[in-house]
Amino acid sequence: MSQSSVTPVELQGRRIIIGLSGGIACYKVATVVSHLAQAGAEVTVVMTDAATRFVTPLTFQALSGRHTFTSQWEHVESQDPQHISLAREADLMLIAPCSMDMLAKLATGRTDDVVSLVASAIDLKRQPILLAPTMNEIMLNQPATRRNLAQLREDGFEIIEPGEGWQACRTIGVGRMAEPEEILDRIRDKISK
Repeated sequence: MSQSSVTPVELQGRRIIIGLSGGIACYKVATVVSHLAQAGAEVTVVMTDAATRFVTPLTFQALSGRHTFTSQWEHVESQDPQHISLAREADLMLIAPCSMDMLAKLATGRTDDVVSLVASAIDLKRQPILLAPTMNEIMLNQPATRRNLAQLREDGFEIIEPGEGWQACRTIGVGRMAEPEEILDRIRDKISK
């Protein structure tokens, strides 16, 4: 990605929520958060418990300069339920990595973690939610996963398709999370519309 592909003019002052679910690809999201913050976006990170096993909340707090939420019970910035105030003010939400479990939660309306809870409070008619799935190729091709992806598209979520390549399970296949540059380009495209 060239320096000019994400400019402060496009992202300056934009409020972006980054949600992470469990997966080794969490490390790639640090690059996304860093670039967005450097471009002047106000980035708030929310993480499932599983995501905190891969990269610590402190990493994202340092990169974003803002509190990282790991529980739906945290109230830091207001007396309103945190998920409502975060969602109301967002220009866009990205969930990356978006695990098989997170896809299932979003497709069926389950909200038992801070990421799915915040996503449930986003108005998809005015605020896009981008999903960057990542999982083993066999998991990606399970009938349940294919159904969930189809349902999420129908519901208005936008999917950043996974790529093919080396995976943490020591195989090569489709299911690798999109690279940070592609994710940043998609964010820029959605923000600039």
